Amino acid sequence: MTTARLTAMDVILEDRVLAVVRAPTIPDPVALADALADSGIRALELTLTTPGVLGYLRSAADSSRAVLGLGTVLTAEQARAAIDCGAKFLVTPGVRPAVAEVAAEHGIPVVMGAFTPTEVLTALDLGAAAVKIFPARSLGPGYFKDLLGPFPDVALIPSGGVNAGKATDFLANGAVAVTAGTDVVSPAAVADGRWSDISARAASFVSSIS
Repeated sequence: MTTARLTAMDVILEDRVLAVVRAPTIPDPVALADALADSGIRALELTLTTPGVLGYLRSAADSSRAVLGLGTVLTAEQARAAIDCGAKFLVTPGVRPAVAEVAAEHGIPVVMGAFTPTEVLTALDLGAAAVKIFPARSLGPGYFKDLLGPFPDVALIPSGGVNAGKATDFLANGAVAVTAGTDVVSPAAVADGRWSDISARAASFVSSIS
C-alpha cells in the first residue's frame, strides 16, 4: 500500500518511528522530507519552535513523499493553522483539550503529550490517537511496560532522549513507535542542508529497529 493511501497513524504504526525536527531554519523542506521518507521514516513532525515553520509545512505537505505533521501545538489557533497548511497529524507537549477539539473537528489524529498515568488517561479521554510520553529519558523503557498494565490498549510513543541504541528497548516494552530526534535530524545538519547525511542516519535508525 502506498503512503498516499495510508493515514498518518497507519504510517507511524507501520514504520514504528517518526522523525522530529527542531532546527533554526529548513532551507529545503521537501528535500528534508524526501530524504527521510526514502530512508524509511515516512512521518515527519516539524515543530512550532522553528521560525517560519508554517511555510515549510505547507511546502513539504504539498510536494514531498512524507506524511507531515506539526508539533509543539499548544492552542486551537495553532492547530487550525497547521491543518490549513496541510498537517496530517498534530503533536502536543502536554494535555491540550483545545487542540484535541480542533483535531477532532477536522478528523486529524493528535499525539498528545503526557507524563503521569493521570495525564495518559486524560489524553485518552480527549480522543488522542496516541500518547507521547515526554521526556522519556527520565522514565526509561520499563515505564512503558508498567503503563500497559492499567492501559493495555493505549498507543504509547516515547519522545526525548530516544536514540537508536535505546529505541529497541522502548519498543520491546510496549511502545508502538519511537521518535527519531537530533541523532537523525540534528539542527546543524538540517540548517546546512546535509540531506545525504540525514538520509544515512535515518536508514541506520530504521535498520536498528527492524
